[in-house]
Amino acid sequence: MDISSKSFSAKGFVLPQALPMIVLDDCYHFPGCHLPLFIFEDRYRRMLDHALHTDRMFCVGVSNGADEVLPVTTAGLIRASVKNPDGTSQVMLYGICRVRITGWEQKTPFRIAHVEPVLTQHAPLKVLRELKSRALDLLPPPTDDSCENMCQMRHELEEMDEAEAVCDIIAFHFVRKKNVLRALLEECCPKRRYELLIRELEKAQG
Repeated sequence: MDISSKSFSAKGFVLPQALPMIVLDDCYHFPGCHLPLFIFEDRYRRMLDHALHTDRMFCVGVSNGADEVLPVTTAGLIRASVKNPDGTSQVMLYGICRVRITGWEQKTPFRIAHVEPVLTQHAPLKVLRELKSRALDLLPPPTDDSCENMCQMRHELEEMDEAEAVCDIIAFHFVRKKNVLRALLEECCPKRRYELLIRELEKAQG
């Protein structure tokens, strides 16, 4: 559960108008989160090469059946890419910001989407900090196998100044229901996002 982003900040980042895309089932990537990917299909090997030679960015679209892709996803920066002898690659993708797909530049041999940033609605910082504290209190207790990692993760989340980012990181690591993940990703208001997250964490506690 590596949530460290000390070596990179999305502030001042310029989002490209178009991003290459890999389409997966039920893979919801969130800003501030590292997503490990194994790239093996030929079309996505070509997509990765394209991304590495342009903005070092791509996004993971979520399949919505047939040829459809859910409208909101996360622009990701390639933090690491290791090519294997067989041509496959191990990639670590870091989430930058929510984006909305507005159209397609191409769909073959791989997708390139026209995107725009999803604007976040204002919420009082004091309210978000209170919601952050409530969400952290609802995290599941560590198991014997995860005790050290959970304690480190909780400490890092407590120390983070950006309460909105904490909501995304908790959602990415602890929410499993795909309909809730979709709602969390598409929600523009961080206060409502936190309220949805807290309800889900409370349900998980039973």
